[in-house]
Order: sequence, then C-alpha cells, then structure tokens
Amino acid sequence: MASVSKNGGVPNIISFIKLMRVKHYVKNLLIFVPLIFSKKLFGFPLLINLICGFISFSLLASVVYIINDIRDAEKDRAHPTKCKRPIASGKIKKKPAVISAIVIFITSLAVHFIGSGNNYISLCILLGYFVINLGYSFGLKKIPLLDVAILASGFLLRMFYGSVISRIDLSEWLYLTTVLASFYLGFGKRRNEFKTEASVKRDVLNLYTYAFLDKSMNMCMTLAMVFYSLWTIEMSQSLSSALIWTVPFLLMIVLKYNYNIEKDSDGDPTEIIFRDPVLITMIVLYMIAMFMILYI
Repeated sequence: MASVSKNGGVPNIISFIKLMRVKHYVKNLLIFVPLIFSKKLFGFPLLINLICGFISFSLLASVVYIINDIRDAEKDRAHPTKCKRPIASGKIKKKPAVISAIVIFITSLAVHFIGSGNNYISLCILLGYFVINLGYSFGLKKIPLLDVAILASGFLLRMFYGSVISRIDLSEWLYLTTVLASFYLGFGKRRNEFKTEASVKRDVLNLYTYAFLDKSMNMCMTLAMVFYSLWTIEMSQSLSSALIWTVPFLLMIVLKYNYNIEKDSDGDPTEIIFRDPVLITMIVLYMIAMFMILYI
C-alpha cells in the first residue's frame, strides 16, 4: 500500500502519511460531540462504535485527499506550497497512490461495518461524504458558494455520522452552531487563499471578491457565537447551568483564531491551529473545562 520514494528506495512512510493528511484527522473528533454532550462518554459499547466510526471516517477522508492530489498534481507543481505535496513533488507516483486509495477505501468500509453493523443510515452518510467530495474534486470546487457549502458540509456530516452511530439526537442550536462555524472556516479559507495566492489562484477565486469573503466570514462567525450562546442556555437545565460560562472562553478562542488568520496564512484551519501553541493550549483548556462541567 505504501509507495516508493523518488529515488526508488524503501517505502517513504513520511510521504505516505503526508499523502493521507493524517493531521487533518483532528476534524473527525466532531464524531464524538453527540456522545460527549449526552454525558455518555464512558458508555463502553457506544464509545467503541464511535472509535470505529472515527477510524472509518478518517480513512475515507484520506481517500478523498489522495484523489484530489492526483487530480491536481499538475496545478500543485506550480503552487508555492502545494508543490511540496507527495504526488506533486514526485515522492509518490500516481499508480501506487491509486492502489493505496483503493485499499484504504475498502479498509474504511470494513471498519465501519465492525463499529456500526447494519446501520445503513450511517453508511449513507459516510458514502454521501465521499460522493460529495468526489464531486468537489472533479469540478464542483469551481462553482462559487457551492465550493464553500461542500467544505462546510464535511463538518456537519461528521456530527450527523456520530449522532446516527450513537443514536443520540443533536440539539437544533448545536446544529446551527456547527453549520455557521463550518461556513466561517470555509469562507476564511477562501479569503486567505484570495489574499496569499496572488500568482497562482484556484479558478473559483476569480469569481469571488476579497470584500465578499471577508464580510461573509465575519457574519458567520457572529451568528455561530450567537447560536452557541443559545445552545448553552437551552442546555442549562438538562446538562449544567455552568455552560454559559464557556461562551467568553470560546469567544477568546475564535478571536485568537481570527488574529492568526490575518497573518500570512492560506486559511487552512488545521494549519492555523497546529502552528500556534497558544491557540492549542486555549482549545485544550476549553475542552478540560467542558469535561469538568459535564462529568464532574
């Protein structure tokens, strides 16, 4: 499954990990959100099912990344940073990448059935994510607004996937928070690509303006914070009245993220977070505070 390095030597494991975008697996932690907020995190059968779901979704996301890199290899070679991707740089050839994608896809489905059994709704969500993102790779990313909607849908489908596997319903306010936060991240990514990719722009950026992306990003951020605040109020009875105190904490995280995105960045959420130890620390502290409120 692993590919050979450019010089024909032993399999380049590091390049293969980069090809799979393993660091982006952090996005799939959204699968656990319904379980965490139901205060059933330590329900062993459900937790095992969701761990399998996390692995399955992560592997399927890797397949999407591999297909996208194969499709965009030529364009990526002309890009100042994407030229370093394994396929674009020649560290991994296209044929081994295709074989790897097929093996990973089959493994993803196998792990899904181990964790979810005959839960076909969750399978439809999983395959729906794959089909939507396949469409994105094969041309939908060139359509303005639809490209951001597809990026946002990935976050939402992760939460729905976790909800269906665990059979735990999502709060309406939490659903709206996720939708708006996802659009905020999507518009932020496009905005910074518009700003930093002056020489080599993706096609859809020619159909946007910087002002539109900037205003849309900030509108979504504001609404996401409003909906999150309303969610904490709604959950004050069933979970804890202390949830309201996490609002200013989360606001500081969003402001720090906004501060970072104004710097020289392509707007990729994973890159922005992992490059800033302060932001990572703030997120970890928020998660600890949320855990203590819910479980202690």
